[in-house]
Amino acid sequence: MSKPQETLDPVDYAIISQSLIAAAREMGAKLIRSAYSTVLREARDGSAALLDAHGNTIAQAELIPIQLGTIGHVFRTCSELYPNDTLTPGDFFIINDPYSGGQHLQDIFLFHPIFVEGKIIGFSASVAHHLDISGGDPGLNIAAPDIYAEGLILPPLKLNMEKDWHGGAFERLIRANVRVPHQTMGDFDAQIAANAIGAQRVGELANRYGYSKIVDVMAALLDYSEARMRAALREIPDGVYIGVDAIDDDGIGEEPLAIRAKVTIKGDSAEIDFDGTAAQVRRNLNAPYAATISAALCCLKAALTSPDIPFNGGAFRPITISAPKGSILNPNHPAPVRARLEVCSRAWNAIMKALSQAVPTKVISCGFDTTTSFVLSYLGESGWSVYLEVFGGGFGAANDTDGCDAVDNPLSNCSNTPIEALDQDFPFFRVIDYSLRSDSGGQGLHRGGLGFTRSFEVLKDNVRVSLYSDRFRRSAEGLFGGGEGATGFCRVARRGEIINLRSKDAFDLEQGDVVTLGVGGGGGYGNPGKRPRVAIMNDLEDGFISRENARTWIEHGI
Repeated sequence: MSKPQETLDPVDYAIISQSLIAAAREMGAKLIRSAYSTVLREARDGSAALLDAHGNTIAQAELIPIQLGTIGHVFRTCSELYPNDTLTPGDFFIINDPYSGGQHLQDIFLFHPIFVEGKIIGFSASVAHHLDISGGDPGLNIAAPDIYAEGLILPPLKLNMEKDWHGGAFERLIRANVRVPHQTMGDFDAQIAANAIGAQRVGELANRYGYSKIVDVMAALLDYSEARMRAALREIPDGVYIGVDAIDDDGIGEEPLAIRAKVTIKGDSAEIDFDGTAAQVRRNLNAPYAATISAALCCLKAALTSPDIPFNGGAFRPITISAPKGSILNPNHPAPVRARLEVCSRAWNAIMKALSQAVPTKVISCGFDTTTSFVLSYLGESGWSVYLEVFGGGFGAANDTDGCDAVDNPLSNCSNTPIEALDQDFPFFRVIDYSLRSDSGGQGLHRGGLGFTRSFEVLKDNVRVSLYSDRFRRSAEGLFGGGEGATGFCRVARRGEIINLRSKDAFDLEQGDVVTLGVGGGGGYGNPGKRPRVAIMNDLEDGFISRENARTWIEHGI
């Protein structure tokens, strides 16, 4: 912990700390409302945060956990090159390089210094998943052999708003290298607007309470989260707990790839070691180390602490994370990393399984827990049109509740894109079905969440579908006797023929084709024979389970 702030008035602390958190949430709202692409405007695949002058996360918007868990780590690779005393008003950092602290190329981070009384008091930060950032294939490039084929790499850079952005050389460089400049540049401007409102709010607080008091509150807020996290860790029995999960395959062969997590609890600290995890692969399933750290931190925060604890840099202090260099969770340059959330989600599952041995009532069963990144792209007379959406599935059940149905996975948290928005923006396809999958949740005392299907009718020739997903072959496992969830699928119906796609695949479509994506369900929790009859009948009435499933469940207790 930092040195206690003995002179900090508790009322001032309460007001200022909550104002900082509110400012971060306002940044998130500004980012989403100002966005141009559906993936940011509707699916909300972006995040915002406030950092102190040293790059510690102070407060963040409740948007995408994986993007912000290590945003301070991303920032520090910039500040090491460009220390605070070299910055002037109008300067900002930009980075997306996964091997310089970033996550994958589509997530581009912007950091703007906040000046008060001529000094930097902190930074406003935002990150957005950009629809297109060049690369070998619109939207996705699942066959990319290395990071260079995945898009434009931005190492840690210091730029200036007036010289480099507003009609400047860097803005023109970006615009010239993307297929959908209207949407991409609009989303950059949304990030800039979000950072501006964060800087404005912090400046207003500093003008009212003074520079020093704001700095003291930032330090105290970090200490508070650290104290709460340490208290949560002390409630877990000391010991070594091991959990293992796996992704289906690497998109080339058919062998599953194991993710192994060893969680060591000692007093008020935790260590997570991924030794024994599969080696890096040739496809884009590798997770850069920053993403692995973020996934592990998010899992511990979700399982062990209450929602009222700010998810900031202080909460990370008691936790140490390691992954072998050259593994799929810490690959060597220049391994491709676009689909890093697949293995990060299995790291989440492995940690949950490990924790279930120590604190069974705090964890949830495995969910579908898969980022299904789905793209339909079309090159028409007026240029490229690219639809990208991130789908989830069913959550795992807990000791006291059924799993949530048809939501994004815990590390991603993207929102549903309304069909009306798709009809408005994409005339080369239409959605003809969007429904929950009956019987897709694993049985248990508490049922796993349901997956869903969505079907797209293709209205033009020369449309391409590409996706990366997982759990097409391996189901989400239940806990303590709970059953498995259903697996996912993607298929194309063409003139009476069904063409099954793999979980990591791409395929050229024709007018009249119907593409159906099905995402799977979550695992159940507890003995299915103990599920109350009324809960089974309610599921039947809602269409969540079939009549045959309900009859079997009731008659045989399975």
